Amino acid sequence: MAHRNNDSKLDDLMELLIENGFEGFADVLRILLNEAMKIERDQALGAQLYERTQARRGYANGYKPKTVGTRVGKLCVDVPQVRGDVDFYPSALERGCRSERALKLAIAEMYVKGISTRRVTDVLEKMCGLDISSTQVSRVAKILDEQLEKWRSRLLGEYPYLVLDAHYEKVRKNGSVVSCAVFTAIGIDTDGRREILGASVSLSEAETHWRNFLKGLKKRGLSGVKFVASDDHDGLKAALNAEFTGVIWQRCQCHLQRNAVKYVPKVSMRSQVADDLRDIFNSKDLLSAEERLQKYVEKYSKSAPQLAEWIEENIPEGLAVFALPGKHRKRMRTTNMLERLHEEIKRRTRVARLFPNEASLLRLVSAIEMEISEDWVASKRYLDMNVEMENENESADSKEKRIYRKNVA
Repeated sequence: MAHRNNDSKLDDLMELLIENGFEGFADVLRILLNEAMKIERDQALGAQLYERTQARRGYANGYKPKTVGTRVGKLCVDVPQVRGDVDFYPSALERGCRSERALKLAIAEMYVKGISTRRVTDVLEKMCGLDISSTQVSRVAKILDEQLEKWRSRLLGEYPYLVLDAHYEKVRKNGSVVSCAVFTAIGIDTDGRREILGASVSLSEAETHWRNFLKGLKKRGLSGVKFVASDDHDGLKAALNAEFTGVIWQRCQCHLQRNAVKYVPKVSMRSQVADDLRDIFNSKDLLSAEERLQKYVEKYSKSAPQLAEWIEENIPEGLAVFALPGKHRKRMRTTNMLERLHEEIKRRTRVARLFPNEASLLRLVSAIEMEISEDWVASKRYLDMNVEMENENESADSKEKRIYRKNVA
């Protein structure tokens, strides 16, 4: 009977779409949401409607109408009720999509504080489908902030690999518009799974702000860090040297490639220089990389002396990754995973454009990162942490130690 009912429901949905096209999408979504909530109630109760089973934990108790705002307009849904010792509320309505709620809230705050334009108001109406009051904004902000603060302050553990970076967003502060740095840390745990460890908002990337961010991670239990990848930023390097003394530091090879362009004297040389730098980075081991580095320093010593000097001084900072197992190097030699995360964040913050305060920015960033991190943790391993460190001869090992001391200095 249940199978035939499901088939009938699907037939009804198909008929709605065929007859009404996109105009019937709201009805289709309403029906699907109602059915999904029924299924979730059955799972919470441990039994289907009218089913007799010892696994039953409670009983269905009818439905309660509720209007929710969505991107397709207002939906009037029937929320399943229960009785007995069961704590149930549909997750689709309880949590929704945290990043969507945070984004709506950011725009709502702009609206309530009187700094929104007609464009922002239009976006708010289309996204929320409801009128927004300051009371609603405060209530939703409180609920969401509690969830996000719990995530940002959760206890951490052992993460051998750490990736750090920051990007900037526009925030209104004391009547002016300023750029605020958004700090993010990604960790690879001992099981090889990646996770976003934390987020923070500060006025700049000064050493004191990076140190506070790193101290916060350590207070939450971050330990076992053996390798850190990041861009070359004075404030971050100084903070790492203070908080993670002796840890191997890897300068992002992609950023090194971009930085090299400033020292290439002719546009026609850029492609060849890029190929030569990749040749160094793609070496099979540290000895080979150092040999190629010296070769290219000599190659450009006359045609591009500034470039040759820059290569000799900076490229070694991108070779620390050779201390890792060969299978780990490709993914840990850059901060690309964080760059992609920044792109996803900016795709969402671009809608708000300007945040009314730092708390609003942190809320949206945290919501996005929390969802992405949960997906990462639940997905397959990012790295195989069972591979052993490759054995290299004594001279190579001593050269690695020399480079690491220079990098963290």
